[in-house]
Amino acid sequence: MSGRGVKKAVDAAKTIDWEGMAKMIVSDEARREFNTLRATFQEVNSTIRTKFCLEPEPIDWDRYRKSIGSRLVDMYKEAYEKVEIPKFVDTVTPEYQPKFDALLVKLKELEQDSLKETERLEKEIASFKEEKAKLSSMTADEYFARHPDLKKKFDDEIRNDYWGY
Repeated sequence: MSGRGVKKAVDAAKTIDWEGMAKMIVSDEARREFNTLRATFQEVNSTIRTKFCLEPEPIDWDRYRKSIGSRLVDMYKEAYEKVEIPKFVDTVTPEYQPKFDALLVKLKELEQDSLKETERLEKEIASFKEEKAKLSSMTADEYFARHPDLKKKFDDEIRNDYWGY
């Protein structure tokens, strides 16, 4: 991985709000999956930092000359210096970056939709709790005033002499 690519990966890792995401998870299964994702991410990130950022230690040719002999060491040194290790050129990221960015935009939209739906459901739950609390002291007329469709249904059944038998 190129130095620039590693820097991007490290910078991206710093911007992830793991605690914020963890607060949004509600089920135990999702929490387990999230923890697995986080651990895997940290493992990959650690591997990137350690394996791909390190330059090899310089070889102490003089130490080897003393213990092995200069002729063999010179031959190895010459062969070693001829070896050219190609630098990694990232051709994948430019190809997939627009797709990834589009997914991030869609993710943000879905997140907003989810937050709106959560807010709507919380209001509905509050309404149900309020209605449940009032139900013990509510009259039939008050209930039917809130639910005119049920009043119409019951009136139709009474009018048609249908008593549910």
